[in-house]
Amino acid sequence: MVSIEELYKNFGVLADAKDKAGEHQAEYLSFIDAVKGGAGEKRLASQFITRFFKFFPDCAAKAVNALFDLCEDNDVNIRKQAIKDLPNVCKVQPEQVTKISGALTQLLACEDPGEISMVQSSILSLFAINAKGTLQGLFDQIVGDHEEDDVLRDRVLKFLTTKLKTLSEETLDKDAEEFVLSSCKKVLEDVTKDEFIMIMDLLRSLRIMKTVQSRQSLVEIVTTQAELDEPLDLTDAESVDRLIQCIKTASPLFSKNVHSKVFVEYICDHVLPNLSDITSPEGGNIQLDILKILSEISEFAGEIDEPKARIEKLYNRLIAYMPLPPSEENDAPAAANEEPKLEFSYVECLMFSFHQLCARCPGFLTDEDNADRLKDFRLRLQYFARGVQIYIKQLRAALQGKSGETLKTDENKIKVVALKITSNINTLIKDLFHNPPTYKVSITLSWKPITPKSAANPTTTTTATAGQKRINPITFESNGAGGKKVNKNPRELYSPPGGKFSEKAGNFVANRGGGGGYRGRGGGRNRGRGFRRY
Repeated sequence: MVSIEELYKNFGVLADAKDKAGEHQAEYLSFIDAVKGGAGEKRLASQFITRFFKFFPDCAAKAVNALFDLCEDNDVNIRKQAIKDLPNVCKVQPEQVTKISGALTQLLACEDPGEISMVQSSILSLFAINAKGTLQGLFDQIVGDHEEDDVLRDRVLKFLTTKLKTLSEETLDKDAEEFVLSSCKKVLEDVTKDEFIMIMDLLRSLRIMKTVQSRQSLVEIVTTQAELDEPLDLTDAESVDRLIQCIKTASPLFSKNVHSKVFVEYICDHVLPNLSDITSPEGGNIQLDILKILSEISEFAGEIDEPKARIEKLYNRLIAYMPLPPSEENDAPAAANEEPKLEFSYVECLMFSFHQLCARCPGFLTDEDNADRLKDFRLRLQYFARGVQIYIKQLRAALQGKSGETLKTDENKIKVVALKITSNINTLIKDLFHNPPTYKVSITLSWKPITPKSAANPTTTTTATAGQKRINPITFESNGAGGKKVNKNPRELYSPPGGKFSEKAGNFVANRGGGGGYRGRGGGRNRGRGFRRY
């Protein structure tokens, strides 16, 4: 077995020979043989093999295999040395990139953090040599017929998601990005929800995906994953979960040119009619979460098919949360104890979605044959508006003069959220109460980030079109032709909510924390066991 002294001697021979080093093949082969030696010999062998690799093309296969053997050594320091040296081979023979990239990718499944970091650095150095070849080596480990390692698959996807964003346009060119897109489509044929999220994040980061056409193609990918051609089983938590996550993933892609039409139609058809059948796992609130998603994407629905039928399903769900005022015969004291539960968070979502979709089909309320519907809706709007306005006054009074740390208490945070929700509802009601209803106002949904101005003065409304502190009560028009009938001394139709946000606020149901967001299953991919094609 070759010794360290002999290795240094042979190194001197090759170094002195310079460009004629190729004439000393026996000395070079001694480096390859040293891979079977001790720790010192192995580390020197790794360095010397790559140092003179370019002079011995006939020994390339033996040299690369020797380095691979070192990458599997029991000594972590020897493995790190070989991992560090391997990319130098590709500088001489770029055609080796895919092979070496694949070998390094397999090492991402190792346990030592320092070794993982070294592997990542070596893979990144290969991108400067041949980006597409490096990507081929990476994707070969998670796409193909070979048996998959879930740990490796997860680390490869995380590496791609985080590291590709750091590469320059010169390194990751259009051809390489198109290869990423085509490879990701293959991976998406069988993924878990965490993998789906990572892959979509990766695709959104690609420069080729910045055009309208590219964003549309991403939406089509998500649509396929959501399986919108199949009816939704609302009792299957996993199916509902998949739908929610797919829409959340597609949501940032929607715009006036990239429409959310298919998702809006699907929710109207398959979710809203039976929303109460959806159960919330782990104490979450999936029903509210779905309504929030619908409101976010309704703005970009475009021209939906069969608009009246779908808007009617949305309208029916909305008025389920908007009670009619008590009739005269129900004004007895006993009826006063049956105060309706006003769930403002649900109404904000549904009313915003209705406001968006009905703007595309105003005849839903104004057509002559819909006169009874409009009359009924106005009664509900007026009754709900009274409660909203009273509650807004209470909230503003409770928050008046408070700022800084005082507003950061849990109680005041809830009040600030409640004020945003009720202010939004109040603004939408004003628009819908016009004769005929109008669809001009624009609001910022209560869970969306607020502007610095709004943050500095939380006692003012967060709507885009309404900033005034004064509240103008909405009154019911006695007929469609003329003046308004103002009830100066109205009978007691409404008792303001009482209990939760103040001493008198009780039946208001607020959205605390976003309503049961998506929770991971933590399982493997579904080959008949979970998220199939998701």
